[in-house]
Amino acid sequence: MKNVKKNLPYVLFLAPAIIIYTIITFIPVIRTFIYSFTNFNGLSQYKFIGLSNYIQAFQTKNVVQSFKNTLIYAVSVPVLVTFLAILLAVILSGKMRSRNIQRAIFFFPSVISSLFVGYIWNFILSASKYGLVNSILTGLGLEKLPLLSDPESAMVLLILASVWCNLGWHASIYIANIQTISPEYYEAAEVDGASAWDKFRYITFPMLAPAMTTSVMLLLTGSLKAFDMPFALTGGGPGYSTTMITQTIITEGIGANRVGFASAMAFVFLFTIAVVSTLQTKFMTRREDNLQ
Repeated sequence: MKNVKKNLPYVLFLAPAIIIYTIITFIPVIRTFIYSFTNFNGLSQYKFIGLSNYIQAFQTKNVVQSFKNTLIYAVSVPVLVTFLAILLAVILSGKMRSRNIQRAIFFFPSVISSLFVGYIWNFILSASKYGLVNSILTGLGLEKLPLLSDPESAMVLLILASVWCNLGWHASIYIANIQTISPEYYEAAEVDGASAWDKFRYITFPMLAPAMTTSVMLLLTGSLKAFDMPFALTGGGPGYSTTMITQTIITEGIGANRVGFASAMAFVFLFTIAVVSTLQTKFMTRREDNLQ
C-alpha cells in the first residue's frame, strides 16, 4: 500500500500520455495487424484470408520496386550525410571569425519543411520552361537535361536534395559533441608530434561515437519512412523509379481502397524498420562502449 501511494503521483503524471499513446498509436497498430489478414477495403464487411496479402506483396512488382527504392535511399542518405556532416562540423569548429554565420547558413535548410524543400528543388530541376537549371542551359544555347525524367538521375537528385536538407542539422549534432572534447587530448597529441589527420583519426572521430549513434539512428529511421520529400520532388516517378514504400502503402490503402493489402505492406515495413534499427543501435552502442 505504501508503494502504491508513493508511485501514485508518477502514475497520474504519465497516465494522460499513456492514454493518448494507446488511442493514437497502439490501438491503430493492433487494428492494422488484424486488417492485414483480411480483404478489408475500408468500407464494407471483410473476411479472413490468411497470408494472402503478405504473399501478394512480395509478388507485386511495384511493391518490390518501392522496397528497393526505400532501401537504396535509406542507405545512401545516412552515409552521405554522416560523412559530410562530420567534415563540416570539424571545419566549422575551427577558429574562424565567421564560423557562427557559416553555421547559420548551413543550418538554415534544416529549418524548412522537407515537403517545401522538395517543391523548391522540383522547380529548380524541372524539365519545363520554368525549370531553373534547364532555363539557364537553353539560355546558353545548350540542350535540356532529363534531370527528373530519367529514372537513374531522378533517384540521384532525390538523394542529393535530401542530403542538402539534412546536412546542417546533423552537422550541428557533431559540432555540439566536438565542443565537449577536452582540449587536453589535442595538446598531448601536439606534444607527441601528431598531425591534423592523426588528431582527427585517433581523437575526434572516436570521440564522436555518441553523436554518431544519435545522428545515424535519426537519419536511418527518417529515410526509411520518407514520404514528403520524394513525393514533392518526383511524385514517385518517372514510373516507379523513386516511389517509396510509404507512398505505395498510402496509394494502395486509400487510393485503391485495399486496406488489407496496404496493412500487410505496412507490417512488413514495420518489421524491416525494427530489425534495421535494432542492428544499427547495437552496432553503434558497442562502438561507444569501446571508448570507456
